[in-house]
Amino acid sequence: MEEENSTEENEETEEQITETVEEVPDDDLPFAKAEVVRLMKENLDSDKMIRERVKVEMNRFLGDVLQNVCKQLNDYPYTTIEYEMLKESTYAYNNITRINKEKERILLHLDAIKADCDALAMDVKRTMKLKDVEEEDEDFAEFSSSNIPEETEDEEEY
Repeated sequence: MEEENSTEENEETEEQITETVEEVPDDDLPFAKAEVVRLMKENLDSDKMIRERVKVEMNRFLGDVLQNVCKQLNDYPYTTIEYEMLKESTYAYNNITRINKEKERILLHLDAIKADCDALAMDVKRTMKLKDVEEEDEDFAEFSSSNIPEETEDEEEY
């Protein structure tokens, strides 16, 4: 019984979302909806169906990408936009796969560095541990008695 109620609620919610999306006039979208849908269908499997909300949100997303690229292009002090500027402004979008792989490589390298640091810390704790017994390492005894200068009263004042 509860499953039927939740299914009905989901259908009602979906209908409400669909109604609000269908109310979006084509004039409010940055690109012609038909062109965006055509490009989506060209790049999706033929058995895929595209919901109206997806069509609208893809259109808005593409408009946002265009705005972001134009903001970057506006940062250039020149009045003419050259191809090299466009390439630089769209770099993140065109190379996202490579950027993600580089990010993954860096994170793996940082994990390896972290593991090395943990291993070194364990070695230091194990080997530099002060012994409860009076037997001290000869090097440590020599270092501690001869190389540490004693503080005088004059040095403490400064």
